[in-house]
Amino acid sequence: MAIRKIRIFGEDVLRKQSKPVSEFNERLWTLLEDMAETMYDANGVGLAAPQVGILRRVVVIDVGDGLIELINPKVLIVAGKQNGSEGCLSFPGKYGMVERPMKVVVQAQDRFGNTFTIKGKELLARALSHEIDHLNGTLFTDLATEMLEEDTAEG
Repeated sequence: MAIRKIRIFGEDVLRKQSKPVSEFNERLWTLLEDMAETMYDANGVGLAAPQVGILRRVVVIDVGDGLIELINPKVLIVAGKQNGSEGCLSFPGKYGMVERPMKVVVQAQDRFGNTFTIKGKELLARALSHEIDHLNGTLFTDLATEMLEEDTAEG
């Protein structure tokens, strides 16, 4: 495993559309492990492959309940609304108020290609939405209704 360089706002890769994963092999598993290690090292709760310079539909998330790996995730259902402060490892020290769904249902594949669904609410719904947006080149700053000073942001 290795810690990869997190791409920072302004780098073109963050604005590009990610391609679906079609090969579930050791190369993918290494990417997943490196992404998890990178996310934990940076004290993040989620990381999408474009944030480490890879334009593939791969996400890792851990909101405190253990690592979740998502390959080719698709949001199937959204419900409710929550408005809260949000940050991003690609925007060090920046936070903004972003409205996200209160609940989401996402379909994805695991590291072996098996399809599954995951239901998220509150912080997990926010993290799923945020990371899947990265795969489409959408950044939290695109959705922020207001940017916050670092010392006034929650969490």
